[in-house]
Amino acid sequence: MSKVHHSEHGAKFVKGAAILSITGIIAKVFGAFFRIPLNNWIGAAGMSYYGVAYPIYSFFLIIATAGLPVAISKMVSERVAIGDYINAHRVYKVSLRIMFAIGVFGFIVCYFGADIIAAHSKNPGGAASLRAIAPALLTAPIVASFRGYSQGQQQMMPTGASEVIEQLMRVFAGLGLAYMFLHSSADLTKAAAGATFGASAGSIAALILLLIVYIAGSNARRLHFQKSVHKDESTKSIFKELLKIAVPITIGSAILPFMMIVDLWLVMRRLQATGWSHHQSKQLYGLISGFCDPLIGFPQVFTIAVAVSLVPAISSAFVRTDMVGLHKNIQTGIKTSMIISFPCMVGLIALARPILFLLYPGQPEDSALAVPTLQVLSLGIVCLSILRTFSSVLQGIGKPAIPVINLSIGVICKFIITYILVGIPSFNINGAAAGNVAAYGITAILNYRAMHKLTGTNLDIISTFVKPAIASLIMGGAAHGSYVLVFRLLGSNSLATLVAMMIAVFVYVVAVFVTKCLGPEEIIMMPKGEKILRLTDKLHLTNKQ
Repeated sequence: MSKVHHSEHGAKFVKGAAILSITGIIAKVFGAFFRIPLNNWIGAAGMSYYGVAYPIYSFFLIIATAGLPVAISKMVSERVAIGDYINAHRVYKVSLRIMFAIGVFGFIVCYFGADIIAAHSKNPGGAASLRAIAPALLTAPIVASFRGYSQGQQQMMPTGASEVIEQLMRVFAGLGLAYMFLHSSADLTKAAAGATFGASAGSIAALILLLIVYIAGSNARRLHFQKSVHKDESTKSIFKELLKIAVPITIGSAILPFMMIVDLWLVMRRLQATGWSHHQSKQLYGLISGFCDPLIGFPQVFTIAVAVSLVPAISSAFVRTDMVGLHKNIQTGIKTSMIISFPCMVGLIALARPILFLLYPGQPEDSALAVPTLQVLSLGIVCLSILRTFSSVLQGIGKPAIPVINLSIGVICKFIITYILVGIPSFNINGAAAGNVAAYGITAILNYRAMHKLTGTNLDIISTFVKPAIASLIMGGAAHGSYVLVFRLLGSNSLATLVAMMIAVFVYVVAVFVTKCLGPEEIIMMPKGEKILRLTDKLHLTNKQ
């Protein structure tokens, strides 16, 4: 297969990752805009009603949206790769039936069981919020099926656009209803239910958009069906294959939330066993959950986008036995992840204190306590990116159970390390942070070994890991130095932090080219890639190896 063909496939994968990254950031911003005013309006009491609905919603959401969209994406991409558009569409139709059944079940449980669930949670006022979120449980699985079908064709725009519309509608409907109920009746249960209905409104809006996209693509699908190769596949065989792929991925997706639940139980008890009071233990644990986790989660927008885009690209190459294309996609995927995750890790370590004080100006003591915890957790950003990237590769080649087993091993090691380190008073909550990093690191190594054994892909260690790390260290030094300088001149943490971050971005982009991280094919994939390549060639900044 030609080099041009591989470049086209690589460009498609990178473009898909870029689309999902941009829309993911927009969705994150909308999400933050939703929670901050809502907290201010309805307070802790109102949020407790809102909080009754979300564990149930999250549980069904994991079942519907964790494994099945990946399975749909993989199976569709495999069939599209060999020109079997008829069975690719059949996969989508079978998945819709499964998703509809999950949605109906979730809706019935949440809507008709609202009073029982709320009473059992010792918060009867949460019943209205449960009913308000029930429509989202009906529509979200169907939305996930549409997204999986689009991703399988390496069309990421429908997924990205629907995510933005979903969050936008969630903000306007949720905050609008919460404000209306709060000012018309001052009833916190109604206000919380109004806010919760935002998720339903968002999901319905996303479904409408995806239906429009699907209908608009009818003619193109008809043309594909006419030229499609075809082999008989029964509904039963497709159903079995979907579940075979989806179940391990769903279990794997449930492991990390489960880890957090057990972590809370374990860390609180270990802290109290070493002399911390219950109140102090809650405060220390809050450093991770309240202060650090949102910051650590932000870079994952990019790596999740890479992972989602990688599955259909890997599946497509694998089913065609295009080993050159497979190796190229793996190398491009991991390198893209490293070029994104290394600067995020170094930046958070270098500017941990300024960033925390910028985001939480009203809580200087807690922000100061959270600095070392954030720095330790930041070490896990690269490991988590490697873990996710190679999980996608293993899912793409039809080995979805391996990442689950590897993650389980990592989590067991995490609990052992956490138990030991949290019990040492000088480590306290930082021991839990170190345990998280260890879990991600061990799982990343195991995933890499499995990927290498099954695909035979050899990574260029210097280009993939060492050069992005060097560029990031240069950036980190510039960020720290510029922060200190601007802070001394202006005395403003906010201004100094923002200036340091802008300088860091500029320095990192320059350092990536100076260290020759990128080869010609990788530069071509970038927006305006040909112009950039001509410039880097002139300046001798292109990696020609």
